[in-house]
Amino acid sequence: MKTVTIIGAGAAGCFCAAELRRMAPEVAVTVFEAGPRPLAKVAITGGGRCNLTNDFEGIRSISDAYPRGERVMKRALKAFSNDDTIRWFTERGVPCTLQEDHCWFPCSQDAMDIVRCLLRAMDGADIRLGAPVRFLHSLRSVEMTEGGFVISSGAEGEVEKSHFNYVVVTTGGMNKGASVFEGLDLEIVPPVPSLFTLNIPDKSLTALMGLVVEASISIPGTSFKADGPLLITDWGVSGPATLKLSSYAARYLAECQYKATVAINWLDRNENEVREMLRKSASESPQKQISNTPLLQQRLWDHIISKAGLRPDIRWAELGSKGLNRLTAVLTQDTYPVSGKGKFKEEFVTAGGIGLSNIDLSTLESKKYPGLFFAGEVLDIDAITGGFNLQAAWSTGYVCAHSILNSL
Repeated sequence: MKTVTIIGAGAAGCFCAAELRRMAPEVAVTVFEAGPRPLAKVAITGGGRCNLTNDFEGIRSISDAYPRGERVMKRALKAFSNDDTIRWFTERGVPCTLQEDHCWFPCSQDAMDIVRCLLRAMDGADIRLGAPVRFLHSLRSVEMTEGGFVISSGAEGEVEKSHFNYVVVTTGGMNKGASVFEGLDLEIVPPVPSLFTLNIPDKSLTALMGLVVEASISIPGTSFKADGPLLITDWGVSGPATLKLSSYAARYLAECQYKATVAINWLDRNENEVREMLRKSASESPQKQISNTPLLQQRLWDHIISKAGLRPDIRWAELGSKGLNRLTAVLTQDTYPVSGKGKFKEEFVTAGGIGLSNIDLSTLESKKYPGLFFAGEVLDIDAITGGFNLQAAWSTGYVCAHSILNSL
């Protein structure tokens, strides 16, 4: 009997196990999990609702969704797409719904429906049923041997060695644990946080906490830019636009020690368009005070007028070309200093991990160690917010499972 061990009972690991159980029930599959329960991150993702994938509408290039790992994800999505994900869960009793923001959720809005579905698909991989998941069992090392691999693992203070024909590593982000691969000649891309909020120590901005604006945010002097809902918080900025920017600029911001400058385009329009909008307001309401004809939410509009150095009671007719230029500049390029990541250390995703030069991009098998596979966030693959990271887990877990099946 062939044996497979999956290291990590997260999204990628459990999906890989489910596919192996479905397609080859005669193969002995064992899952090792360092934590006390499976799918812990899946249970809380999307605020406990589980944003399990995205419809990819508006994604012009795979790199728009996956700043790192584009070449792998092109292949993986062909093997198992976002449409395949929805079909897979729906066929197993979890109907899904698409929201206006292009994110897919279970209709129940309960992440535990996804968790229970995966556990059922793993043939009752549950502590109570004694199926093949070994909890509080950390990976210590992987060694290649004749006919497979020897895995050293165990609870704290214990080491247990087991032999397997195939190993699938799905241990998630490599903030810790890169040392387990020291015995193997693998390139490790140093991990850094991704998907985090930005700390902006500007009291005039944070006084607007709670406001959500459709805007774009960028880092001047670089190509890093993102758009979407921008949330102003009591510590800086958050929301999808900020999270996307942090994903695109993850390594740059890490190198800067999270000290940088960001520019916000409050209308997400170019300078000429904004200047024409202002001229139109001036021609239509010349005697009205600018503050009484807002182009944005009133509190934000008052902040922008103040930052442009204009009197709050100034009328459109009094603005003049200099005033028009100052207002246009603040609306399109409002700069703020960043002093660090958000204070809650809420990032769930890391950029970095097992370098993609180590693996066959089509099978996710190690080039140097046949039978050793990698899936999910342990790879140097990560995505913007919106269900793309979970889709990477489903797709890469699927590829590993079917690559093993093909080799059998």
